[in-house]
Amino acid sequence: MGKVYLVGAGPGDPELITLKGLRCIQEADVILYDRLINRELLEYAGAGTDLIYCGKLPDYHTMKQETINRFLIKHAAGGKIVTRLKGGDPFIYGRGGEEAQALARSGLEFEVVPGITAGIAAPAYAGIPVTHREYASTFAFVTGHRRQGMEDEVNWESLARGVDTLAIYMGVKNLPHIREKLIRCGKDPYTPVALVQWGTTGDQTTVTGTLDDIVDRMERVPVRNPTMIIVGEVVRLRDQLRWFERLYPSSLPDIHSVEAL
Repeated sequence: MGKVYLVGAGPGDPELITLKGLRCIQEADVILYDRLINRELLEYAGAGTDLIYCGKLPDYHTMKQETINRFLIKHAAGGKIVTRLKGGDPFIYGRGGEEAQALARSGLEFEVVPGITAGIAAPAYAGIPVTHREYASTFAFVTGHRRQGMEDEVNWESLARGVDTLAIYMGVKNLPHIREKLIRCGKDPYTPVALVQWGTTGDQTTVTGTLDDIVDRMERVPVRNPTMIIVGEVVRLRDQLRWFERLYPSSLPDIHSVEAL
């Protein structure tokens, strides 16, 4: 029997993958990889490694999750070392838990290799710490994506009143709804917000504003997925801590006209 490694590839910058994750790429017989991984990482695969793309767009899936599960089981049961390479961390909105369940039910050996998730890395590259002694002692990862035909399952009232910093994944399309929910549930309309698109890469774009005006600012740029939405007072630190853009100004889009809080 083979083995499956569920590997987090990190948020985009190829140097942010872990040493263990890199070893799993180098040793794999088969790699199933997602859309948001940095393709440079595949260059570390062996010459005979089978590379299988199974990326998903917001409204279109190249490969259904059930098919991905079957591929993992098929190759591992055939005695191969399989690396399932996922953007960010496999257990944070990556369906890694579902894949692990499928492998466990099949009696196959698997190992989880955590990765750096965009909810921490994207704001860090934009100069925004998700916690800070003077601004935020709590933070939460939140999904901004509603499953088709399902009611909103997020407890926005608890988030609005009880958490200092929100890191919202997959929420650009639903930003007007998210904004309305947070304000209605008690969040100050003038709470700072940052949208970090393609965080940690040379295409990183950051737009800041407040809950009151962030939708208008987003439409002016415009911002598209993949984008992290950061809500909280820590966003005010960006002007002081924006290290990435100061080090690599020539490689990043110039959108400073929409940044001021």
